[in-house]
Amino acid sequence: MNNNKIAGLKSILSRREIIFIVIFFFFILGLLVFTFFFPNYYDQQEPVKIEVRKGETLSQISDSLYQKKIIPSKINMKIAAIIYGAERKIKAGRYNIPNGLSYLQLVELLIEGAPDAEVLITIGEGIWQMDLAKLLKEKLDIDSARVMELSRSRSFLNALGVDADNLEGYLLPETYYFYTHSSAEEILRKLAYQMKRIFDDPKVIDRMKELKMDKHQILTLASIIEAESNLFSEFKTISGVYHNRLRKGMLLQADPTVQYLIRERRKNKIYFKDLEIDSKFNTYKYAGLPPAPINNPGKDAIMAALYPESNKYYYFVANGQGGHYFSTNMSEHNRNVLKYREWRANQK
Repeated sequence: MNNNKIAGLKSILSRREIIFIVIFFFFILGLLVFTFFFPNYYDQQEPVKIEVRKGETLSQISDSLYQKKIIPSKINMKIAAIIYGAERKIKAGRYNIPNGLSYLQLVELLIEGAPDAEVLITIGEGIWQMDLAKLLKEKLDIDSARVMELSRSRSFLNALGVDADNLEGYLLPETYYFYTHSSAEEILRKLAYQMKRIFDDPKVIDRMKELKMDKHQILTLASIIEAESNLFSEFKTISGVYHNRLRKGMLLQADPTVQYLIRERRKNKIYFKDLEIDSKFNTYKYAGLPPAPINNPGKDAIMAALYPESNKYYYFVANGQGGHYFSTNMSEHNRNVLKYREWRANQK
């Protein structure tokens, strides 16, 4: 700029006006630095988790961040993302957001960070709690001891609304998507919520009233039904047998309840001495349902417990083909037992 231009500028702007413009410029610059580089803090000790779904817009992501109180302003977040050119670069997944990130640091995390991936895990119907703990350790590297500890934690059970001494039976086996780095609490909470949804259904509530049974009793019966057969088609027939025996006050004599007592042996075979185990779970010694579920039953077994087949059966025994022979009286049952023994003898 030559001297004539400078002189011209000075003639247009007074010294005071030039100082004001410079101060205003630095004020705006400082405001931008403060807004986009200054850390934002939230009121939690643990990192907040945020899920970004595939196809979510920047506006939706900003809403989620604002709702979780990670950022104080949605507009500033959008501006920071635009400055970064991030709108189409944010990757889907779950992010652990550390406390104290600025808007630009947060955008950088969403663009360049490695989100938790989703893992597909199938939890089999009738799984024992200890086997669930091992499965979660194997698939998600979750501490199995922590799973078992939480399963018996009174405060955790209360938080989930589970009125029982153990979570066993209150977790719904299904195929789930879980995020890597999930905590034991997250996993158990999700499984318990899915089970709760079944029993929050008004039709199920009314049905339990008709049966004069509560949730705990239905889950306990369902867990026995689940363990008795691999054929879903038999569930309601087996349920009918147990409902009949319960009405008559008969011993249930359910092998799975004894197998539950000896589960550490990892063998299904029951010996006569096992039938003498003095435990309320031993339905060969104590009438009625055992005190708690013996596994985590699936939805089919639960529906079978709620809606048993109307039949006159009181007994059943394996037929050697994956199913069972059902009978209405002891003499017929004994003949079926003999058939099964003959089948077994022919397998040797």
